[in-house]
Amino acid sequence: MSGDYLGFSNGRSNIRNNTGNIAINNAADISVIVIYFLVVLAVGIWAMVRTNRATVGGFFLAGRSMVWWPIGASLFASNIGSGHFVGIAGTAAASGIATGGFEWNALIVVVILGWLFVPIYIKAGVVTMPEYLKKRFGGQRIRVYLSVLSLFLYIFTKISADLFSGAIFINLALDLNIYLAVVALLVITALYTVTGGLAAVIYTDTLQTVIMVIGSFILMGFAFNEVGGYESFQERYMKAIPSITGNISESCYEPRADSFHLFRDAITGDLPWPGLVFGLTIQATWYWCTDQVIVQRCLSAKNLSHVKAGCILCGYLKLFPMFIMVFPGMISRILYPDVVACVDPDECLKYCGTKVGCTNTAYPNLVVNLMPNGLRGLMLSVMLASLMSSLTSIFNSASTLFTMDIYAKIRPSASEKELMITGRAFILVLIGVSIAWIPVVQSAQSGQLFDYIQSITSYLTPPIAAVFILGIFYKRVNESGAFYGLAIGLLIGLSRMIAEFVYGTGSCVEPSVCPTIICGVHYLYFSIILFVLSCIIIIGVSLVTEPIADKHLYRLCWSLRNSTEERVDLEKEDWVENVENMEDEEPEEELGFCKKAVACFCGLEQQNAPKLSEEEQAELQKKLTDTTEKPLWRNIVNINAIILLCVAVFFHGFYG
Repeated sequence: MSGDYLGFSNGRSNIRNNTGNIAINNAADISVIVIYFLVVLAVGIWAMVRTNRATVGGFFLAGRSMVWWPIGASLFASNIGSGHFVGIAGTAAASGIATGGFEWNALIVVVILGWLFVPIYIKAGVVTMPEYLKKRFGGQRIRVYLSVLSLFLYIFTKISADLFSGAIFINLALDLNIYLAVVALLVITALYTVTGGLAAVIYTDTLQTVIMVIGSFILMGFAFNEVGGYESFQERYMKAIPSITGNISESCYEPRADSFHLFRDAITGDLPWPGLVFGLTIQATWYWCTDQVIVQRCLSAKNLSHVKAGCILCGYLKLFPMFIMVFPGMISRILYPDVVACVDPDECLKYCGTKVGCTNTAYPNLVVNLMPNGLRGLMLSVMLASLMSSLTSIFNSASTLFTMDIYAKIRPSASEKELMITGRAFILVLIGVSIAWIPVVQSAQSGQLFDYIQSITSYLTPPIAAVFILGIFYKRVNESGAFYGLAIGLLIGLSRMIAEFVYGTGSCVEPSVCPTIICGVHYLYFSIILFVLSCIIIIGVSLVTEPIADKHLYRLCWSLRNSTEERVDLEKEDWVENVENMEDEEPEEELGFCKKAVACFCGLEQQNAPKLSEEEQAELQKKLTDTTEKPLWRNIVNINAIILLCVAVFFHGFYG
């Protein structure tokens, strides 16, 4: 991997559009971008003023007052980052439509999320996923393990990848210094994340979902018009090869024969169908059903019917990436084969600053070269929207994890105001570490961003998925089994991941020298193997150690979900709102104008909530853990879930 990949060494990109000039330098484009930022900031400020951000529930869970449509839109926007536009389109340009299967798998898994997992989380009365594991298994080591690993995953696979992909697009479009552009984006992104909490994130996500979908469909229309329709697109893609190939094998630059098939050969396929069906479902279960970013949106819903309806809306929105990312990425190869499909190392180095290929530029090239003035600015706004919506979601959820699962354990007596300040400050630390990790993302998986994200996920997340699935659906599993399953599974996954970093993953022209016994197994197959091994370890250790009594498991696992018995928690809470001590605090000093402005901006106004009686606290807790649904709406969402599953089966069958 070249040290000058995408010009990160000197802050300038080697990528240029066809004219050699900065693509976005006209009044129409700039006006659209400015209007976009003003509207997003206005929505963030509106949410900031409208919601109560001075409490943990208000900041982290939007007061549990959200309805289905912003939840569904936020689930989609949180998932779709600029890494999707760059990574999925790039992989599609290289190998065809199979990468769309990663998106369509979610149509099934979001139903599992809304109908099986979220009801347990609500009944458990938790804010974070590590908190659930603490209630379910007791002890602290699992909760801390998951919190720390989740934060590392956010940095390694989400924040850094999104910043990197966003930098590719911004450099190509604006020719700005990359780090200057990234910092400017982060300042605006963190602005309403820090100030508005989850409510601001969800409302801005809803706006950005609309922008992403509309802008992406417009670009898709231009792209299909350019290639002459779908049939011409299929024919021309199979002939899209670079003009300079040297003495390199044809298999390295010719489109795959199975490019238009979703399910590919189990042995020779680049995305083998058993891995796509089973291995991917394991990763998807971790992401959609146990990841803090996603589950936190569902926990903000006003009732379970809204959770399910939001999941269904997200499922339908996940149909779009095949059409707005995969197909345009393949069309980019048709229109710009010498750039997007380059195979000669010297040619690739000239076009995008790296010798291993330029497929990551597929989508940005379409935007810069195909869209007219004004619409090009809209598409840059789309990329900024996807980048920012993903980052805001991660920042909010990561600060929740750190504040509630790590900081509150270190300082159990911390005041609510202290926790709010800590959560906001941690976002700044997260940003700094993520920027520092960007160079590592450049060199991983030979510059293939999508493969980098999916492979890291395959190596680290199957043990987590195993613990959650068994913890919810098999009450015999205990803390010892869960911990050793996580620990041993992590060691196995790290051994594969470190080996790939040491040997490199290579390319078609220069294959990796990593031993076949270590790196020869496809990462999706490795995910299946690691999941099965983790399950065996978890169950085996649990069966030879003491079980957890039912009195500790009421409403924490599926078989006891409807129990009305009082649960005896295995561990006491690390942090509780210190209402009792409020009256003993010293009188509050009168703040000056500047301090009042800062407190208002950050949602830290001195507004002590009224002290609740024990009966009122019990009633509030009952409301927050209520999963009852009105029969009419329960039937409506159940019918829609069946329809969504049928749609998923149809599309898999049609493109299979």
